Amino acid sequence: MEQRNKLNMRIWLSFILFGLAGQVAWAIENMYLNLFMYRTITTDPFWIALMVASSAVVATLTTLIMGAWSDRLGKRRIFLCAGYFLWGISVILFSASNTSFVAKLFPNSAHIVELTAIFLIILDLIMTFFGSTANDAVFNAYVAEMTTREYRGKIEGLLSSFPLLAMLLVFGILDPIAQGGKWNVFFLIVGVATALLGLLGFVVLPQDKTKPSTTGVWANLRYAFSREAFLENPVYYAALGLLFVVSVSMQVYMPYIIIYIQEFLGFDDYAILLGVVLIASSIVSILAGRLIDRKGFLYPFPYFFTTALVGLVGMFFVRSMVYVGIAVFIMLASYLVLTTIATATLREYTPEGKAGRFQGIRMIFCVMLPMIIGPFVGSALFTQSDAVYLDLGSEKKVPTPNIYLGAAVILLFSLYFYFSLRKKIGRGKLHEREQR
Repeated sequence: MEQRNKLNMRIWLSFILFGLAGQVAWAIENMYLNLFMYRTITTDPFWIALMVASSAVVATLTTLIMGAWSDRLGKRRIFLCAGYFLWGISVILFSASNTSFVAKLFPNSAHIVELTAIFLIILDLIMTFFGSTANDAVFNAYVAEMTTREYRGKIEGLLSSFPLLAMLLVFGILDPIAQGGKWNVFFLIVGVATALLGLLGFVVLPQDKTKPSTTGVWANLRYAFSREAFLENPVYYAALGLLFVVSVSMQVYMPYIIIYIQEFLGFDDYAILLGVVLIASSIVSILAGRLIDRKGFLYPFPYFFTTALVGLVGMFFVRSMVYVGIAVFIMLASYLVLTTIATATLREYTPEGKAGRFQGIRMIFCVMLPMIIGPFVGSALFTQSDAVYLDLGSEKKVPTPNIYLGAAVILLFSLYFYFSLRKKIGRGKLHEREQR
């Protein structure tokens, strides 16, 4: 692959600001919109489920179409900056999602609660459209195009740590506001910060290097799913498979880990310990990125694959808070590094000038499908649990340690894609560093 110029400070700054802000904004949607609807509009789980499902569909379709369109126009900067600005504005509008406001719009309606729920879902879909355009489609393409080979691991190690750091920021700064019921302030802070970042991007981001494609949007959209693309980019699809398996395995336990700690283990004062674990795991991810740059994309895989299994097995057996903290650290840090390995390889071997159209297939196989398959497998592993807890008004079963063994079994399938990549390395398909 053609060598690009080394990264300058503006590019590093753009990765940090837009990458972390995007994860914070997504954390708000994933963790707080359900709570907002439950506490201020309706406790009916149907509306919450409808909002989650419709948002997932819109996010996937948006990434597919807007990624292909950004390739067609050869524009990343305008999509990224304008997308973040409008993303922020759409978050601010959530403060209007209340029954009083909707009652003024429909004074004669007897279904104000239902209309308010629909209004919130529509706003969520608008926000999802702008967020997926800016972050899922364009930012990921921007990272693939602007990062040089020498810095690929460092960048991916940093980006892989952002979801955990975003959780810390949200819980540490914004959660007290939400728990206090100050939702207008909550959405205003997040929305204004995101919108201002979009405006700042016009100053910080360098000009586009991507040239407009000669093919249409539909042709761009189809290409990533075509046999032609698969044959032309075997390393990309092997890395995609690796990331898919790692992501599915992680989603078997990740949606339930806090519930497991609270309800199964009975730990209440775990916040500080979890915060330390998240920070330490993020540091390991960043340091591993540097190792990848020095030794090669696949060098750390056997070590962190092994430690991931150790952490998962540890979580199955341990019960004391200290040992649980150690096991969670080993497990999360290992998964972050495995994700870094896969995403670094994925971005490095994204076809030149076609990064946008490949974000849709990445979204499907590394976000949407893992978030469907993983939790389904996880929940199936504790269906026999007798203990229950309440979640937004619904009675649900308490997760059991079986979820960690299930995740370990799924992770074993990643070996197929690892050895597939090693085989391609043996044919000289990758850089010399990976052949050693």
